[in-house]
Amino acid sequence: IIAYVLSAYSLIVVCFRIPNIIKFVKKVKNENKYIVRLTSDRHLRMKISLSGTFVFNIVYAIFQFFIGLYHKSFWFYSMFLYYLLLAVMRYLLMRHTLANEANEKPKLELKKYCFCGWMLLFLNLALMVMVFFMVYWNRTFNHHQITTIALAAYTFTAFTLAIINFIKYRKLKSPVYSAAKSISLTSACVSIITLEATMLTAFGADMDITVRRLFLGFTGGVVSLFVLLLAINIIVNG
Repeated sequence: IIAYVLSAYSLIVVCFRIPNIIKFVKKVKNENKYIVRLTSDRHLRMKISLSGTFVFNIVYAIFQFFIGLYHKSFWFYSMFLYYLLLAVMRYLLMRHTLANEANEKPKLELKKYCFCGWMLLFLNLALMVMVFFMVYWNRTFNHHQITTIALAAYTFTAFTLAIINFIKYRKLKSPVYSAAKSISLTSACVSIITLEATMLTAFGADMDITVRRLFLGFTGGVVSLFVLLLAINIIVNG
């Protein structure tokens, strides 16, 4: 009871400070020249986003490859292929955005847009292999419950932002921007599968293996179908 009272007091104190915190954040946002440029320049944000995600994908792909060599596991090779394909697509888009502005070279953008569509088809194959391992071999991710909750918060935030950015950047009519946000949305959807597998492992220890397979199989099938339709839509539109 004492702990609840202290928690309520702490919450009230924080709530009273929220207006001041908002004012401070707005002040920094409006006065800092770097933040002003970052928030107003979409092309700069795209450069930073593609560069950062490319570095992460290539490093993680190499890591999965060597883990696969060490354990002699095809599961890690499928993870390596998935992150490698993400890195390849983001590298091509990153090179283009570093050298050109949006819609500066429309035909070249359309070629890269179509290429990403075909790459998404191959990525979907890697995704299907990963889902097969999760369902048939019960291959999942094992994390502590607190880590799993934090992962869930991050995943749903990333998924929400991916949907918002996917819709927002499509309005700019730039094939490269649309391709980049399509890749981010695909990655976010795949994160939903890995999150589900992690949560079933962390919180569903007593769950029947058949029910677990049904959950993972259904989610994996829906995501795989979505990626397939997204890839076809990109190719046809391109």
